[in-house]
Amino acid sequence: MGSCFSSSKVSGSNSQTPSTNNNTTNTLNVHQNQRNTSKATPSSTTVVNNSRKQQGPNYNRDKGNINKKKQEKQQPRNSNVIKPSSRRQSGVIPCGKRTDFGYDKDFDKRYSIGKLLGHGQFGYTYVATDKSSGDRVAVKRIEKNKMVLPIAVEDVKREVKILKALAGHENVVQFYNSFEDDNYVYIVMELCEGGELLDRILSKVDIICLIRKDSRYTEKDAAVVVRQMLKVAAECHLHGLVHRDMKPENFLFKSSKEDSPLKATDFGLSDFIRPGKKFQDIVGSAYYVAPEVLKRRSGPESDVWSIGVITYILLCGRRPFWDKTEDGIFKEVLRNKPDFRRKPWSNISNSAKDFVKKLLVKDPRARLTAAQALSHPWVREGGDASEIPLDISVLSNMRQFVRYSRLKQFALRALASTLDEEELADLRDQFSAIDVDKNGVISLEEMRTALAKDLPWKMKESRVLEILQAIDSNTDGLVDFPEFVAATLHVHQLEEHNSTKWQQRSQAAFEKFDVDRDGFITPEELKMHTGLKGSIDPLLEEADIDKDGKISLSEFRRLLRTASMSSPTVRDSRRM
Repeated sequence: MGSCFSSSKVSGSNSQTPSTNNNTTNTLNVHQNQRNTSKATPSSTTVVNNSRKQQGPNYNRDKGNINKKKQEKQQPRNSNVIKPSSRRQSGVIPCGKRTDFGYDKDFDKRYSIGKLLGHGQFGYTYVATDKSSGDRVAVKRIEKNKMVLPIAVEDVKREVKILKALAGHENVVQFYNSFEDDNYVYIVMELCEGGELLDRILSKVDIICLIRKDSRYTEKDAAVVVRQMLKVAAECHLHGLVHRDMKPENFLFKSSKEDSPLKATDFGLSDFIRPGKKFQDIVGSAYYVAPEVLKRRSGPESDVWSIGVITYILLCGRRPFWDKTEDGIFKEVLRNKPDFRRKPWSNISNSAKDFVKKLLVKDPRARLTAAQALSHPWVREGGDASEIPLDISVLSNMRQFVRYSRLKQFALRALASTLDEEELADLRDQFSAIDVDKNGVISLEEMRTALAKDLPWKMKESRVLEILQAIDSNTDGLVDFPEFVAATLHVHQLEEHNSTKWQQRSQAAFEKFDVDRDGFITPEELKMHTGLKGSIDPLLEEADIDKDGKISLSEFRRLLRTASMSSPTVRDSRRM
């Protein structure tokens, strides 16, 4: 296989078994702009050309991608994309030709281009040789004449920016440099010669038989592959980046060696997202697209769903959501659950099934994050917490905790005290990652360092101190593990993953307040538990939905599920 830009793909035949047949495909990208298609639904998606995807590295394997972005701006509703040649004939100079990208101008002096690896409408990918060292690299050459509109220029610039941001990660194709001349932009990257992920699996054994004992491809092999994908996703998310097209074709092996690292290669649909915002366009590959993408409210969680789909395929050889049409696939994703009853699931470990189920949760709030998934027993390397990156949801929860009312903070601390070690495993990994000196507590400096790794937030010093003080319930200036758990636990996950256990946990937390066990938390009990002086009415009013002067179990559970702003009228005498 030539480079990090291979061309094989999952077959779109009527069988659910993935194939290496390169003549057909049902992996398609949907990319619809809500502003222009506000009444569109997944069922109305049409297959069209799109400049953004065509400039991505995997030119020749995404012909079936549904990708409709800013189409009304680019073309009449019922026409094809306007060809660059027609623009040039009318005397309009393509935007790419008018743009100075700011890249180096000496490509020809430094590299010699060799054989062609792949091509598409806007560019070609070649093997090239570094003239000074003799090293072989992959070069994507994009023609400026075909960058007709400003969006095409923006796409190229964004791709380079993304590759620079992820530089150095062991599971991302390495970016070396970008160049330009009068006619082309050149993106120079690492050459991967180990072939596609899917090709390697199929070369070992029929994918339907992956987990049979006589197979050379085992659950452990699958876990190693999945772990590397999750590391890519977690790294992207810390940079405020969502990949948005996680699928087997976008992962290649560096070499043909058995222990070769896996490399993410295609960031043609990736984009940065601002904190607290959601993508409203539909983008991704049909078999791997997450429900929230189809609902036009997606974020980093959609990458984890896609990895869940890949894992399902690796383990059983079938797609979890399948139909003959794109519309049918989308309906399956939105309405149905994956089947874990058919063979070979009976021979697959409970740990693997638990892992996949927690990734294929339709509610993104209840889905495992990429970092949490790396802590799962099935995918964890050697049972250790080695190299598990910081979880953006943990950092987000810490930032959010300071905004909660005092009552919700107390309620979360009570809930945290009911969890067992298995439920705390991922948070213990995260605590360990932040507690750099391993002394069992998180200092202000360690908190500052951790929060700074969530790059889009750019946390101010004063805000870091405020967060630490909110989490530090015993006011010793440090955060211990129980305090950390209270501030970072995922309530939606607790409820979604095991509703029976959630009922038990939330009731146990409620009873820490309900001293007389009459089924209600009274103002006296609330004051006794919290130790707060002065009027307790503002705390009570927040949770007392029916205004009967006390808090029931259902009202307490509702408080745990919902976030609220801190109440400035409640004074905590312990901090005075």
